[in-house]
Amino acid sequence: MSVPVIHGHRAPKVRGVTDSDMDDSVMDMDMNMDKAIDSEPSRQPFPATTLTLPRPPGSSVAPRTILPGVWGGVIIALVFAVAIGDAAQGGRRPHERQRAKPPAKEWDKTSKSAFLDDAFTTLEGERPDFVAASAARGAGSDVGTASSAGGNGGGFRWSGLISPDTLADEVKEQRKAVAAAVASASEFKGGGYDKAREAFSAIALAFGVIAVHDGDVRWKKDAENARDLFARVGFNCKVGTDGSFAEAKARAADLESLLDGGSPDKQADREEDFAWSQVAARPALMSRLEAAEQAAGGIVASKDDFEKQVDALLREVEIVAAIGEVIQQKAFEYHDDDTYRGYSAAMRDAAVKARDAARRSDYDAVRAAVGDLKKSCDTCHGDYRS
Repeated sequence: MSVPVIHGHRAPKVRGVTDSDMDDSVMDMDMNMDKAIDSEPSRQPFPATTLTLPRPPGSSVAPRTILPGVWGGVIIALVFAVAIGDAAQGGRRPHERQRAKPPAKEWDKTSKSAFLDDAFTTLEGERPDFVAASAARGAGSDVGTASSAGGNGGGFRWSGLISPDTLADEVKEQRKAVAAAVASASEFKGGGYDKAREAFSAIALAFGVIAVHDGDVRWKKDAENARDLFARVGFNCKVGTDGSFAEAKARAADLESLLDGGSPDKQADREEDFAWSQVAARPALMSRLEAAEQAAGGIVASKDDFEKQVDALLREVEIVAAIGEVIQQKAFEYHDDDTYRGYSAAMRDAAVKARDAARRSDYDAVRAAVGDLKKSCDTCHGDYRS
């Protein structure tokens, strides 16, 4: 079927119209347009120049050169403009943006009282530089501050305080204390429950950090559930009863499952948002701090001991740094006391200095930092008792 051409254009196909109908329509249109031109001698026709239409985006049709007539020239110009516009829009015509209608001119008194007649009359100072402020926040996201750790880690970089290896080693080391505490009911009720409390609390703290750590840490997918399970049994082991012993045995089995590559059988029943104060009671964390401080002090007693036990020192001071950060979090006892927070921050920073010096094998710097760590702990204990 042939397609008629109008001054170089292919006429659109119309459903229900035959080719002969189209040919007749085209001829009538041309005759009418010629008569209109001849009846108005005062108007000069367009110059007989050629025009090449651009190829539409994505079309395989070759560019077409045409000789415009009077109306054909107008049509061609419009087609040319549409083609250019479609090309700029990637072949799509832009949609008109829908905007909300402005409020009515007459406002009621209640609504009008909520706005100022001229807000600029109440502004003071220079306009804030929001771009610079945003850049400053982004640059400071790696800084370890007590307020930045938050309930879910936020932008705080826990890797600046404690490594994935230390977290894994802490869980494995505390496993031994748990196993000894739950070896028998009599052992547990005879004082083992207190050892279990400290060990489970330390494990809960480790899993709490694992859950929000910015590094690739083992057990991360189970960390939140494990954190809550071990935190609960740690609180319940304040007493040695049949109930606390049974729970401790069950959690000890969950810990073995995690270490063997499995997952805990039980899911923690949490009804509220997580808070760091729920990981462990402060007395249990203070016991872990005291053990870390004593271990670090013993390791740096001589250069020979330090060189033999660098890895052990790194683990202990990183645990101190993590605890020093956690106990400043909201809802912990004294968390809103600036003096207490100052002691905790000083202890944390001294632990980080000791770790960095140990990595450089700088014995004198390590010993000085461990001394500062002990001093901050002793000063804090003089004002605050667990």
